[in-house]
Parts: sequence; structure tokens; C-alpha cells
Amino acid sequence: MIGPMTQTLTLLGLESSCDDTAAAVVRQCAADPAEILSSIVFGQNELHSAYGGVVPELAARAHAEKLDQCVREALATANLTLADLDAVAVTAGPGLIGGVMSGVMCAKGICAATGLPLVGVNHLAGHALTPRLTDGIPFPYLMLLVSGGHCQYLLVRGTDDFTRLGGTIDDAPGEAFDKTARLLGLSQPGGPAVQAEAAGGDPARFRFPRPLLDRDDCNMSFSGLKTALLRQRDQIVAGKNGITRQDRADMCAGFQQAVADVLAAKTRRALQLYLAENPVEPTLAVAGGVAANTAIRAALQAVAQEAGAAFLAPPLGLCTDNAAMIAYAGLERFRGGARDGMDLAARPRWPLDQSSPALLGSGRKGAKA
Repeated sequence: MIGPMTQTLTLLGLESSCDDTAAAVVRQCAADPAEILSSIVFGQNELHSAYGGVVPELAARAHAEKLDQCVREALATANLTLADLDAVAVTAGPGLIGGVMSGVMCAKGICAATGLPLVGVNHLAGHALTPRLTDGIPFPYLMLLVSGGHCQYLLVRGTDDFTRLGGTIDDAPGEAFDKTARLLGLSQPGGPAVQAEAAGGDPARFRFPRPLLDRDDCNMSFSGLKTALLRQRDQIVAGKNGITRQDRADMCAGFQQAVADVLAAKTRRALQLYLAENPVEPTLAVAGGVAANTAIRAALQAVAQEAGAAFLAPPLGLCTDNAAMIAYAGLERFRGGARDGMDLAARPRWPLDQSSPALLGSGRKGAKA
């Protein structure tokens, strides 16, 4: 441990696991609420827009070019210098390996030059601990991490104590939203585009499947939902040589409703498992890019209310990838005595729950995180 709990800690965080280059400074004194002194994010949407998705090589190069500028802006916004920091936290995985390596090497360079301690952070832990950054909620709580690359229920008992209750066995919801947007000629990222289109649609017109609802567990599947939408689109195109704006809006609304229904049903089951631990302050928290979807938020909030649990979703800016969550997760680990050396490795796969078996359908590259 690093001394009295009254010690004030100030950490720089770096995040570069996918297509957002981010740096942030977070400060906390003991049990006081953490304070985000700065949070800088350089997005890459324009860089990848012509390709219909993130190109790993382009993303890694952009991270390498932008990280130092991002760090300078984060420090300047916080009105601090490197000498004012206690440590540097960096996403060490999981993610696109080129981007993760860019961030890890930048953090190592800073630490080698300044002598600051280095703390590697699991990107998923950053999301999972965000409710403690924003609201200081106590352990244990139930976290639904739902994003472009991940979807899992986590029982969060401590800074490094996560139990996976279930997750997707194929596509993550964010990935399904992106693919749906591509199938319907919408812009990327797909989540905001599909939600905007769904606002003018009828969710009851097309009844898409709700996979795995017949199973009494917390696992999900979204690949078949995307395939069903593809078939529906092709049927409409074959019947009228194209689709109207209303057709597209109705398909988006039906798709979004199906995702919300699956997440609501599986969340109900996850809450049962979580509440069996008799938490003093039961809380369902949600994080990740898909948590920004208002229809999904509303469905999850209703399920939490019905179960007697508080519902917590971070501000939209902290739902998507950011470095403030990495700085805070690093701060919690650092306060608990965690340190990493210059041998810290970038990891493309890094499950939070090391004891649970890999989910089915994890693909050729190994188990999903």
C-alpha cells in the first residue's frame, strides 16, 4: 500500500485501444470524490469513414501521431506539468494491438524520462469502474458493459475483482449496430445513425428475433439478429426495387427494439444473481458506447426499478472510450499498491474474469474479452 489513505493522488491516463486517442488527468484525495481535471479525446471517424469501419493500421498510425499532442493538451487544460503527477496509467489491452502498443510505448517513454510509476489498466476495467469515478458507488455492483467490441455482465466486487455472469457468444451489440448501419446505407459509427433513423420508425412493423431468450442464463447472441435484418432488407428490395426512407426507419426501430428487449431480459436474470449476494445498496450500472442509446437506457432503467435496484449510467462523454476512466482505474490500482515495470506488454485479448471459461463463438483469434 502507498501510505495513508489521506494521500492525494494525481494520475495521467492514456487510452488508445481502438479509434479514439485520449489523455486525461484525474485527482482524488482518500475517500473524497474523484475529480476529472482534464479529458481530451481525438476521434478518428473521418479517417475511417470511407472504409465502413476501423482500419487497424491507420488507427495505430494516427495514435502514434496524436498521443504526445493529446498528453500536452491534457496537462495544459489541468494546469499541471509532469512533475505534478504521481503516476501514469495506460490501457494495456484488450484492443487493436497496434493502438494499444502506441499507448503503452508512449506511457513507458514518459515514465522512463520522469521516473514516474507506470500502471497498466485493462480497458474493460476502466469502463467497469466508471460508476465509482462519477458517483463513488460502493462494491459490489452489477455492471453491464455494452460496446462495439464487448458485451458482458460483470459482478464488480473490487478494483481487481470481477466475476462474469454472462456475455455475448458472437457479435457485440455495437458491432451489430455498425453492421446494420452498413446494410442500410447509414453512416458510421452505426449506433448514433441507427438510433436517429429509428426515431421516425415503427418498431412493431418488423418482428426481428430475440435470440437465446429461451435459455435461463445471461448469455446473448446478436449475429442472427443482423442476418434477419439483411433478409428483410433483401425482401423489400426484391419487392419494390429498393427501400423507402420509411422502410429503413422501421427496420432500424425494429432492430433497436429487439436489442433492447434482449438486454432487458438478460439483465433481469443477471439482477437475480446479483441480488442473491444481498448488497446493501444494490446498483445496476451500464457503461460502453451502446449505453448512450436512449431506448436501451430506458429499458434497462425500467428493469432496475422493477428489481428495486438503483440505475446508473455515466454521462454520454464517459460512455465511449476516454482516458479519464483509465486514469481513475489506474488510480484505484495504484492506491492498492499496483505497479508495472518496463516489461508491461500490450495485450489484444485480456478477459477481466480469468477464472470463467471462454464464451462460445469467440473466433479464430481466441476468447473474447
